[in-house]
Formats: sequence, C-alpha cells, structure tokens
Amino acid sequence: MSTHDASATPSRAQQALRTAGVIVISSVTFSFITYWRTAAVVLCDLGSTAFYIGGIVEQSIGPAAPWFILAVMLFSYAVRWVYIESCTLFVRGGVYRVVREAMGPLPARVAVSALIFDYILTGPISGVSAGQYIVGLLLELISHTAGVKISRDTSELCKHWGSVLIACAITIYFFRKNLIGIHESSEKALKIMIVTTVMAVVMITWCGVTLAMRPAGEINAVPIEPDLRPKMNLAAEMEENPTGFLRSTTLGKSLNNLSGANWLSLLGAVGICLAFGHSILAMSGEETLAQVYREVESPKLLNFKKAAFVVFVYSLLFTGGISFLAVMLIPNEVRMRDYADNLIGGLAMNVWAPQWAQPWAPLLLNGFVVLVGFLVLAGACNTAIIGSNGVLNRVAEDGVVPAWFLRPHPRYGTTYRILYVILVLQLGTIIFSRGDVLWLGEAYAFGVVWSFVFQALSMTILRFRDPRPRAFKVPLNIPLGKVELPLGLILILLILLAAAIMNLLTKELATIGGVTFTIIFFTLFTLSELYYERKRRGVKHEHLEQFNRATAPQVTPATLGLSKPFRKLVAIRSPQNLFMLEKSLAETDPDTTEVVVMTAKEIPPGGSPLPEDIELDIYDQQLMTAVVTVAEHAGKEVKPVIAPTNNPLHAVIRMAKDLQAQELILGASNKYTADEQLEQIAFYWISLHEGQTAPLTVRLLSRQRDVFLDLGGGSRIPKISERKARTVAELRAAGVGVDRVLLVHDGSVGASDLLQSVFTMLDPDVDLGVVRLKPPPTAPEETDLIAQDQARIRKLGREVAMHEIKGEWGAEVVRIARENNYDLIVLPLTPEHKGENGELLDRPSNEVLRNAHCRVFLAVPPVIPDQVVDVEQPAQPAAQ
Repeated sequence: MSTHDASATPSRAQQALRTAGVIVISSVTFSFITYWRTAAVVLCDLGSTAFYIGGIVEQSIGPAAPWFILAVMLFSYAVRWVYIESCTLFVRGGVYRVVREAMGPLPARVAVSALIFDYILTGPISGVSAGQYIVGLLLELISHTAGVKISRDTSELCKHWGSVLIACAITIYFFRKNLIGIHESSEKALKIMIVTTVMAVVMITWCGVTLAMRPAGEINAVPIEPDLRPKMNLAAEMEENPTGFLRSTTLGKSLNNLSGANWLSLLGAVGICLAFGHSILAMSGEETLAQVYREVESPKLLNFKKAAFVVFVYSLLFTGGISFLAVMLIPNEVRMRDYADNLIGGLAMNVWAPQWAQPWAPLLLNGFVVLVGFLVLAGACNTAIIGSNGVLNRVAEDGVVPAWFLRPHPRYGTTYRILYVILVLQLGTIIFSRGDVLWLGEAYAFGVVWSFVFQALSMTILRFRDPRPRAFKVPLNIPLGKVELPLGLILILLILLAAAIMNLLTKELATIGGVTFTIIFFTLFTLSELYYERKRRGVKHEHLEQFNRATAPQVTPATLGLSKPFRKLVAIRSPQNLFMLEKSLAETDPDTTEVVVMTAKEIPPGGSPLPEDIELDIYDQQLMTAVVTVAEHAGKEVKPVIAPTNNPLHAVIRMAKDLQAQELILGASNKYTADEQLEQIAFYWISLHEGQTAPLTVRLLSRQRDVFLDLGGGSRIPKISERKARTVAELRAAGVGVDRVLLVHDGSVGASDLLQSVFTMLDPDVDLGVVRLKPPPTAPEETDLIAQDQARIRKLGREVAMHEIKGEWGAEVVRIARENNYDLIVLPLTPEHKGENGELLDRPSNEVLRNAHCRVFLAVPPVIPDQVVDVEQPAQPAAQ
C-alpha cells in the first residue's frame, strides 16, 4: 500500500475518517473443492460408462469386449499422466489452452470444436441411459406383478420416449445446480458416488456368490479374440459391420474373417487397433479432470494426483469388473437381445438366489441397481455440464466468443449465459436422438478420442517448445544432450492416434456426425473471433475476470462471512506485485485461517466516499483478475474487498481493526524505509485503539525482506506447515525454521569457539556456511584457525561452505546471505567488532543488522572480569 507521512495535519486526520464501508468482490472463481469431490465429478462420467459401455462394445467386437474394456481402463492412467502434466503448466488447462499454446489458435479451434461435440453428447447419452433404466424397471414390475406380457414394439416405444422425458428433466435439474455453483453440483456428485459404491460392492459380491454356486457349464467363457464379423443390431433392426467405411474394401473383408493365428500378423495388429478403438469410449471423462483442476483445493497438485488415482482404481474395478461379469453370467441368447442398453440390470436378473427368494430377490436387486444407475448416469449429465462450461469459459476468456458470455449471475456468480447455451444444445440433442443410446454412443466416440489425440500431441510439442521445469512429467524421458526425448508421451500419442484413425474409418455415424458438427462449431468460433478482432481494431485481447460487487456499509467478520478462528489481511496495490499474497497463501492453513485481500481506491477531490457511488475501472478489474490467478494457483479461497478512501494506509489499519485480524501483511514501500512504514502503522494502530494497543502482527513482505513488527505483544497465526508437520524435518521442508546458517568468522579464538558451538548444536540436515573475514596467513609460523576449524568439521563427516569477501565485510555478508538463500546469520560480538564511542557494534555489524534479508543472531562471548568489552545489557537477537 502507498503510505503517507506520519505527521498528519488535522485536515488529513479528518480525511482519514472518510472511509465509509467497502466494495465486496465476489465470484464463483474464489471457491475450491476437495479431491474426493473432484474424483466424484469425474467418476460420474467414467463410472457411468459401466452401465452402457459393455453393450456398445459387444455390438461391435462380440463377447471379447471385456478384455478390450480392461485394456482401455489400464491405458487410461497413462492418458491421465498427460492431463496431470498439462495441469502443472496451465491451471486453467484442458485441450483448448494446451493446443493453443503448442500449435496456435487454428488447431485449438479445431480441437475445441470436436471436444464441444463430445460434451454435448455426454449429457444426453447418460440422461437417456438413466431414463431407460427407470422405464425398463417399471416395465419389469408391470410384467411381473400384473402378469401382463408387454409387446416388443410397445416396450421400445416406452423406453425411447420415456427416457427422453427423464433425460430432459435430469438435464434441467443439474443445469440449476451448476447455476448455483460447482460446490453445489460437486456435493451432489459425491453423494451419488457414495451410493454407487454401495451398489458396486453389493453387486460384485453377489455375482461372486453366483459364480461359486453356479455349475461351471452354465458360466460363459470370455473369449480373448474379438469377433469382427457383421452383427444384427436388434434395437435398430439392422445389420452393423464393425469395419464401417472399410466394409467393401479388401482390408475390411479380411478384418471380418480374422481368426486364429492370423491375429499375430500385421493384419491382426490392425484388427486389435480396430477393437481397441471401438472400446475407447470407456475412457470418457478424462477432459473433465483437466477442466476441474482450477477448482481443486490446496495442496493443488497433490490433491489432483489423489483424485486421478481414485478415479483410476474405481473405474478399473467397477467398469472392468462389471463388463466381465455381464458376459460370464447373462445367457448369450438374451444378453444383447434384452439387455444391450442395461447390462447391469440384466446381471441383477441373473444372479443366484435361494429357491424361497425367487423371483423377488433378483427383482429387488435389479430395482436397487436401476435406481443407483439412474443416479450415477444423472451425475454424468452434471459432469457434462461442468466440462462444457469449463471449455466454453476458456474459449470466451481467449476472446473467441464475446465476453458477454462470461457475465456472472447476479446472485450466484456463475457464468449463467454459457450454461443456458449448454442447456439448449443438450435438450435439442436428447429430443433429436429419440432415446437411442447406441446411436448416441457411436456418435460420442468421435469427440472423446480426438480430444485425447490433440492433448497428447500438444504436450509432446510443448516438451520442446516450453522446456520450463514441471512439477510432474509423464514417465520414460531419455536425456539427449540439452534436450529430452519424451518417449512416454510419444508412445501414448501413437496408441491414441492409431485408435483415432481406426475410429475415423470404422465408426460411420461418429465420423459423419463428428466431422459435421466439428466443422459447424469451428466455423462459428472462427467467424466470431474474426468479428471481435475487427471490433477491437488491432488491440490485443486481454482477459479480465467478471465479478459481482456488493457493498458493506460496515466492515465486520460477520458482514464478510468470516467464521474461522484466524483472520489475515493482505493489502495489495499492483497486479504486477502480488508476492506478498502468494507468500501469505502458501503459509495459510485454509482449515483455520481466512484471508481478506484489500486494496484502497482513492476518492477523487469532491467525490463521494460511499461504496455504491464508486465506479470500478479497468485497473481494478486487472488487479482483481490477478488476485484470482494467484488464488487459483494456491487453491485457497480469498475475500477481496475494495475500500474507497482518502488515506490508504489508515484505511488498511482500520480494516485490520474492524476485522479483528491477527496479522496484517503489506508490501515494501518504494518511497519509505521499513522503519518509517512500521512507525506510521504503529501510530495509526495505537491511535485507533485510543492508546490501548491491541495485539497485531504487522509484516512487510518482499522478495528480499520479511520484516515483522509485533504490536501489543503480537498475534502470529500458525502456518499450515506448523500444524501438519510431524517432525522437525517436515517443518523445515515446508519452509518453517532454518535450513541454512551463515556464520561470520574473523579468525579469532572467540569466533573459533563460536563456530564449534554452532556446529555441534546444528541438525546434520542444516547446511553451514562461513564468511572468512581474515585472509589466509602468508607466514608459515602463523596459525590459520579458520582452516583448522574447516578441517575439523570435515573430519567429523560434515561439509562447510567457505565464502570469501571482496569489499567491506558488512555489505558482503548481506550479499552472500541473499545470493545463497541463507535463513540465519550468526554474528560474533567480540572485542574486534566493538564500535566507536562506546557503541556495542561497529559499522559493518550495523550494516548487517539493517540490511540482512533474514534473521541475525548476535552471539555474546562469556563475560570475564576485566574483559575489554563492557556489555551494559544482554544483546537480544535482532529479527530482520
């Protein structure tokens, strides 16, 4: 914050009182979710595929489908590595951002157009499947209870249009939940996955009992060879050829007849790629993982990896396990005829039950499965809306579509206009499909596989174009001189590309629909971008967050919704200098501490001090956008406020008092020294409390210095590492305490004794450095105590870094400590360092105390009678 002279005139004191309330900035971008909720959002899509993927894949490649679904599930973790690495580079990641950075805007628009097609179909396919589960259950109940045989035509008609109505209702419901915010929709997703887990355990356990009780001859074998011959689609009453566009070619006919040893040939490899491509739909939902990375709470990357692992294990066991059990336990003659759209329901109707429990036990299990299936498939509609919203937000942020779409909801702060667009597109798709799950699934595969290809290709390119360090890398990297060959990324890309090409050639409906819709969306995005570029007249697009503003006439913890034990106020003024906020958030424990970010907006002469009369300009938007970026990287919530005032420093101190903050953090001033800043802060704080100083810790933070002032005894907030650390080593690893110690050695016996004392009390993991003030002796008879001390330390198995000085030692010690990231300077208080006129310290020692970026300990030797140094009072450690 900018500060003013401490000697305030009466008129300025009156001006300081002109701080009437604040502007509270709110946005959905300031909320974050746990890794369990993150996993639940993705699993609602990935887990929901277990309900329909088996029927879709078996329709193409026969009863060998479970093996290829299992292969896709295992491969999905490698694809997840690609998304994890991309998220370490871009917090607001996903295909569009990654492709744009790697290959430019044109390929990015192609990729996002295919991806939008994917998301528009994700919701409808899940909603229609959910509807078919419910309608199927109702028809089963009517048939069993009333003894009425429902004709196939009537059943199909009820299933299709009943599922359309139910899918529309689900879509509208989750549209409403996303309108409220992701915290609301993610909570629903978590509850759905809890119920789904219970169902999965019951179903897998019951199927295990069935396998044990059923005679071996009644258990179907799961063949490993796919069947690529044409098959009858009973629902569509037409024959389908898994080779698609290739069916009339020599290659297609050869693939139809593949069997036996032919699978080990080049043709067999093509057939395996074809079967794998037909199964790739089982991996849907990966892109949503990247879209929700922004919302993951701190520690961001660690929680993201946890969520990714939970998703992998869950989908592997659930989707893979159910696929195998369905083929093994449902009779071959009825599996695709009666249960192609509802394999888990068919599984429930074919489990073992004692004679006295027939037929009600399987029917009850089927009812439970159907209800859970309805919930998880409905949750997949939620995931589709979240993913679509994320993708279209990235496109709008980049200026491809107007910023009008990003206007936040007046009450909830969500991008409601984009959500309305998604709602219309998904409802239209549901009605147009007329409830045909296989049609939707076939068309859906296009967007899934090509979004993976674009993501993997872009990340491979970025390994060469953007070599900056990453917190995570896809494994298998081979160093080649100054570059690195990303072998793991290349292998993943080749597998995805092979599956995508086979899908393009063999999935006719997906290719025609996918290419058509991709061209339509690409054309719309291109025309929109060209129009708004022309409208900007050459001015480069700059993304600015859209916020809601509210006014609070009085600032209290209650008016800002602060309820946690600790409060930290961070004062900011420039979007280019938010280091103090970054550092504060890194140290903040979100479970116990709330962070209020404040900036002061000076009232023009004669202007109104009321918040409702203040207009926010582009600079305010830039500043708040920068705050959002920092908060997103940290994964921690902040409460931004803007205070209209004539005296920024007074407004900050007043805010700290009104919020009952324990800590106040400001940046270092370019105009005043740290002492002058702290003096003004102390003056205002004491004045506001009428001389009764309340506890407050004031901290001036910059990249070079970290200065504390404890007023009224101080009130320091425990750092997150202090609360969660279980050992001293963990505490140091989290940045608390001392990692590196620098000792000043002047070659005297006293300094040698001090070095031994410091060395013996230091933990072996703490690095020790020594600044040599005295050059090595030239005469052989002279003793070099510094060299002897270094040799003694090395003999004990420890290393000590020696630093030579090049000028006045005070300034050199400050430079060496800063350049080598020392946390503590130990300065011996010996007779040689006594100042003039009876002063305790000489000029170089005072130079260290004034300018060191870290703490300085003054080490006083034992007081001996008649010692030259007359220490009138014990020296206290000086904190810098």
